[in-house]
Amino acid sequence: MLSEIDTRPFPTAPPAFNLAGHVLARANRLQKPALTILHAESDETLTYADLLRLTQGCATALLALGLGPGDRILLRFGNTLAFPVLYLGAIWAGLVPVPTSAALTVAEITKLAALVQPSLVAAEPGIRLPDHPAPLLTPDLARWSTLAPASLHLGDPNREAYVIFTSGTSGSPMAVSHAHRAILARQTMHQHWEGLTETDRLLHAGALNWTYTLGTGLLDPWTLGATALIPASGTPASQLPALMARSQATILAAAPGIYRQLLRTEMPPMPHLRHGLSAGEALPRSLRTQWRECSETDLHEALGMSEVSTYLSGSPSRPAPLGTSGYPQPGRHIAVLDDAGNPVPRGAAGELAVATADPGLMRHYLGHPPPQGQWFRTGDAAVMADDGAVTHLGRKDDLLNAGGFRVSPAEIEAAFHDLPLTGCAATQVEPAPGTTILALFYEAPCEIAVPTLQECAEKTLARWKQPRHYQRLDALPRTGTGKLIRKALAAHYRRPE
Repeated sequence: MLSEIDTRPFPTAPPAFNLAGHVLARANRLQKPALTILHAESDETLTYADLLRLTQGCATALLALGLGPGDRILLRFGNTLAFPVLYLGAIWAGLVPVPTSAALTVAEITKLAALVQPSLVAAEPGIRLPDHPAPLLTPDLARWSTLAPASLHLGDPNREAYVIFTSGTSGSPMAVSHAHRAILARQTMHQHWEGLTETDRLLHAGALNWTYTLGTGLLDPWTLGATALIPASGTPASQLPALMARSQATILAAAPGIYRQLLRTEMPPMPHLRHGLSAGEALPRSLRTQWRECSETDLHEALGMSEVSTYLSGSPSRPAPLGTSGYPQPGRHIAVLDDAGNPVPRGAAGELAVATADPGLMRHYLGHPPPQGQWFRTGDAAVMADDGAVTHLGRKDDLLNAGGFRVSPAEIEAAFHDLPLTGCAATQVEPAPGTTILALFYEAPCEIAVPTLQECAEKTLARWKQPRHYQRLDALPRTGTGKLIRKALAAHYRRPE
């Protein structure tokens, strides 16, 4: 049996469509909170009526500036109420929002602005701005709430709706152009990953500009009429348990690193919590097990990327077998390919690919042609089991060479997750010219004895997979969204004295 699963089709997009209109289709009939920004003391909330009125008023204000269909707006915000209003307001008007991380330096955001060429920069005070001639807009929610509502801009579902940037873990960030139709590809996630319903209160622990937060934390709850809960900018992980308990969150969404930090805090009882969602990087088997034991709820992982969002996952109705990422979501066509582009036999390693016909796939990278051929190759190495469950082996270009064999760094890292560390990463280093060895870098409050680390490795790893060098770092190199930059590890290598 080959490693290919085709469960299409998705529902066809109507000929005239708008992503924001789809997301807010239920807003008129809902009398409940749509979004709450959680603070340590007092919270900020928008009801569905507020969100719809502000979205339409923002669209009116943007069009009054002379902007036209397809014009791009660079967004410079933290986790504030203004961010989703501008994001949806721009799309409602037929404009194209471009979310960016509030943590970027002037040089970094100037480089991104040069790539997307925005017609407007919208920013909250105190956020660094690009060196770019586009005019600046400061949000005015009070005024926008009084403006006449703009008409919904309908058009080709394949036209550009928004642009996001990749995390840049393998080099410079790429600008990804997504179509309005992309929101339709998320429908299958609601049941087959998130287990999301209208009555849920979903708390997402990420920054709003991150595609994981934007989709899972905002757009999906609003599409179904649920309530989105977002911690304010700068909220430490240590405060999340109290915020979850106070806000009666029923679903938590976060990256694995956040779950690791939560397991090291004192978590109060959370009778409302039904389960957790994990994405952004691979979920180690041991972390899922520890979370189950501590919270008495399960963690459901999804595998995706900025270019296509999530396409395989576990879910409350079909949990992923331990150690796997889950199953292809209904409506998807995916495969594990060899170097020639052919599906490999099940049980064999290859590269994950998503059909270019998938409605959730990007239009293109800015400055590059659309994806060609049948498959979009993700760069993720994986194995598909006989039942269709997929085990993620890490990025294909991250695979390590140990004793002449290829080994997944995720397999090495999993051997150490029972230790008191907040993160670890395996890579290759050069102790001498022409000599490479496996090394493990880790984050921990203090040094862990090398014999302890070696003992963990010996329990689960063949000798040739065991690191020859261990080194503690104050912090592993990560992007603004918390993704590991594995290629930056070697620069931290310190030869033993």
